[in-house]
Amino acid sequence: MKVFTTQPFQVVYSLLEHEYLGYLFESFVVQVNSRGQLTLQHQNISAKNADEFGSRLDADDFKLMPLIDQIQQDAVLKRFSPKKMTPVDFFLKVYDPEKGDKALQESIIHYIQGRMGKILELLRGKQTFIMGKDGEPTWRKISIAPEKASVLFHFHRHEDGSTHYFPTIKYAGQKLEFMFKNAALICYEPAWLLLNNVIYSFEKPIDGKKLQPFLNKRFIAIPRTIEENYFSKFVVPLIESFDVYATAFEIRKEKYSPEPQLTFSTIKAAQVSELLSVSQPDGKADREPDKILFELGYKYGEQEVQAGENKKISVSLEKASENYIFHRLLRDTAREKELCKELNNRGLEMKNGKAVLEKSAAFAWLGANITALEEKGYTIKQSDKSGKNYFIGDVAVEVGITEGNDWFDIHGTVRFGEFSIPFIKLKHHILTRNNEFMLPNGQIAVIPDEWFTQYIELFAFSEGDERLTLRKHHMALVNDLYNGNLATVTMSRKLEKLREFETIEDHPLPSGFKGELRPYQKAGYNWLHFVQNYKFGGCLADDMGLGKTVQTLAMLQHRKEHAADSASLLVMPTSLIYNWLAEAQKFTPNLRILSYTGTYRNKDISLFQEYDVVLTSYGIVRLDAELLKQYYFDYIILDESQAIKNPDSTTSKAVRALKSKHRLILTGTPVENSTMDLWSQMSFINPGLLGNQHFFKKEFLKPIEKEKDEQKTRKLHALIKPFILRRHKSQVAKELPEKIEHTTFCKMTEEQEHAYEETKSYYRNKILKNLEENGPANTQFMLLQGLMKLRQIANHPLMADPNYEGESGKIKEVLRMTKNVVGKGHKVLIFSQFVRHLEIVRTALNERDITYAYLDGNTKNRQEQVELFQKDESIKVFLISLKAGGVGLNLTAADYVFILDPWWNPAVEAQAVDRAHRIGQQNTVFTYKFITKDSVEEKILALQSRKLQLVNDLISTDENVIKSLTKEDIDNLLS
Repeated sequence: MKVFTTQPFQVVYSLLEHEYLGYLFESFVVQVNSRGQLTLQHQNISAKNADEFGSRLDADDFKLMPLIDQIQQDAVLKRFSPKKMTPVDFFLKVYDPEKGDKALQESIIHYIQGRMGKILELLRGKQTFIMGKDGEPTWRKISIAPEKASVLFHFHRHEDGSTHYFPTIKYAGQKLEFMFKNAALICYEPAWLLLNNVIYSFEKPIDGKKLQPFLNKRFIAIPRTIEENYFSKFVVPLIESFDVYATAFEIRKEKYSPEPQLTFSTIKAAQVSELLSVSQPDGKADREPDKILFELGYKYGEQEVQAGENKKISVSLEKASENYIFHRLLRDTAREKELCKELNNRGLEMKNGKAVLEKSAAFAWLGANITALEEKGYTIKQSDKSGKNYFIGDVAVEVGITEGNDWFDIHGTVRFGEFSIPFIKLKHHILTRNNEFMLPNGQIAVIPDEWFTQYIELFAFSEGDERLTLRKHHMALVNDLYNGNLATVTMSRKLEKLREFETIEDHPLPSGFKGELRPYQKAGYNWLHFVQNYKFGGCLADDMGLGKTVQTLAMLQHRKEHAADSASLLVMPTSLIYNWLAEAQKFTPNLRILSYTGTYRNKDISLFQEYDVVLTSYGIVRLDAELLKQYYFDYIILDESQAIKNPDSTTSKAVRALKSKHRLILTGTPVENSTMDLWSQMSFINPGLLGNQHFFKKEFLKPIEKEKDEQKTRKLHALIKPFILRRHKSQVAKELPEKIEHTTFCKMTEEQEHAYEETKSYYRNKILKNLEENGPANTQFMLLQGLMKLRQIANHPLMADPNYEGESGKIKEVLRMTKNVVGKGHKVLIFSQFVRHLEIVRTALNERDITYAYLDGNTKNRQEQVELFQKDESIKVFLISLKAGGVGLNLTAADYVFILDPWWNPAVEAQAVDRAHRIGQQNTVFTYKFITKDSVEEKILALQSRKLQLVNDLISTDENVIKSLTKEDIDNLLS
């Protein structure tokens, strides 16, 4: 029957009893007549249509609607039925007396009871009725008592020896007779009692099950045989929560001042979330180490209670002969809060009387606070189910470091209370991060967390199990320990001077050195003496083009003149052998140099003694490892030392096995891919400097690369800083001329050399025969054609033969140096006279994901490519053909220029360099001219130097130069 909102109406709440779900409420709106009386015209109201009747509803009504909706039969089925079932099928199945689902029944009861309790609290002052059997919502009016009732439980000893137990209820000072009065408990959680059309609630929330038996029963008899068990399980919690009157036993009210007890024990990390209601990611807790649980309790007389227990009254049961005594303790909650606050103030944050700390933090806290807490009356005790007995006294460590001949001696003592333990005994524990140390009396001392941070490098880098020693190159670590007051240090005046040095001593250049060093190069030469003087290995890591080679040659010349009694070994990529030979010839012509390379090298290492320097490649070291490690070199120097960046490679292992008095590495890129690159190279120059691989990965690589740990980065930098000299081009800009030119010699690969020799023989025979028969005039075209072929092969045989499948020595070197320059953030112009050559380089850059701009004679959008290179920071390379890019371009973003193929006319090359080196250029421009060794390119260079004036006079065309070539010149070119 529809209720009209245009006429008076009233919202009412109707109590009904469901066969399975128990007592429920439904909500209705009822039309009101002209006399203000409720009529039979009514309809259901719910949260869905409540707004329609909002004019007569208050805030509590709007709260009641959704709660009442949730306990209706349909809502219960929707929530608890796993599949669509009719109400009849669902209830018959779940509530079947024999096969019913007891657990599901309990869940449903708990769900409904919780909501009924909230509904009843909101119904005070509302129109409330009992529903008639015909569904009439206003059948009989009921009300909710405005005040709360109280319950008193009685225990009386009966004549037969049993104890009679029953409750009495009082309301407004009057006893309520509820037994045998058709009373009903319409809610159990907590109890709400319907009696004589009034619904009563209770001052102390009580479980309805405690009152239910007495609706139709005067008492419950407790036989003597079960009373002890009954008293301890039922009566103890009853006395703690409710008023009890007893003649069957004694209830003693007791009051004491609480004595705090702090108990600690080991728990699994997985238990933490359960104890403190803290959620953790799945599986994470299973991997974490054990933790320490602190539990605060209070002792009142002989009774102990846990701080986490919320009840203000605590009851314990005592059986005295045939009588029972219930000790009813009223807790001093104010004092308990003070005692708990004391722990919080000391950094132990208690939650519900519990706190959990990492093991090391827990014992550090105990060590710092135990004495003061005991003085304040706290009892500290441990309860460990694992049977471990932990030491909780004072902990201290003293470490001393004393300089020996070639190392530092480490000595120290660790004190755990009365026990003094040698510092070395902690080595394995610190390195494996095992913080439990067994004391002589069987107790377990927990090593403080900070010791792992403070001393892990000391143990990782030191050597020995009976006696700890540390190499001299760990001076930075010793300084850190000294400065951090973590160790006392005793050392010689020489090392003291090193620790405090500000400037490096100046050393004169050797007399046999030809030429001059720029100021920063002279500083580098002095630094090489510095690391040598302290018997450290060094890494000269200047930017490419700053002269690492010449600084090293000056140092080697000094060794020849003053100290060396054996040869030094210089190891490098094969492509650099000729560059070193050329530079040595120029700056240190007196150095006796052996090129230990090639398939037919003489493997008699006794020959080394006749030389000052042995040049070889990484490949040869790898092949002759067993042989070379038999010789004790003065210096072993690795050029482009990133070649040993993979510590597990055969090359890296072979190089580290070599023996020498001094070690030095040269590289512009000490770290190319990973921090592990650094470990491999540092371990070569100063073995043990960064610990073993496993330690380095765990303590440095992972924290730095994956966790971005700035503290670990700073620590690693401090360890390696004394042994690396690194100058960027920008740092020494004032000392550099505007342009620096280098010639880089590139060795042909075997396949390339074979192709070159075949072509050279063919044209040599053909041209010389034609020259004999017809003279120079008729030979020019054939010579140009032959030289062109040879130049192409010197660059890459693929330019002359599309079917060539091998590699090119020049391309390999160009790509290596391009990667080096780009890796430092520099920009480079790469010029070639051959578009085909640029295409080969282009393909190689694509394969390596190096982005670039490109310009040749066919490029339509010239200016777009120029602006892309000049303005886009991600474009580091510009490939340009000499003819297309020789004039008219302003490319000042570049500070490196690579010229891939020389030709007669140096003016063309100069124009190319001037694309970068012109007005607006702020940086020094480095030019690298790539020359293939033992090819026509090298012969052209030689001819240029012999006929420089001719070349300068005949700039117009390359053909003019060729016309002037004699038979001897041609013979030299093709020899």
